[in-house]
Amino acid sequence: MFLPTYSSWLNRIECEFAALRYFALNGTDHRSHAEQDAAIGDYIRWRNQHAGSIRDFAVGSKIRRPDYLPNVA
Repeated sequence: MFLPTYSSWLNRIECEFAALRYFALNGTDHRSHAEQDAAIGDYIRWRNQHAGSIRDFAVGSKIRRPDYLPNVA
């Protein structure tokens, strides 16, 4: 899918990697790669257990109903 320049926030994988970095890696001082791998694995398991549908992305956003396409669902 084509994404405009500077719109990485539209790419769902960018959101997932940002969350991974924020919750599992930022502000940490892992003593080994195994410890870091465990932190990443813990986050991924937690995220999968609490995952929800992404159908409701940008519900009230103008991107869903741009002015030039008044009948976009």
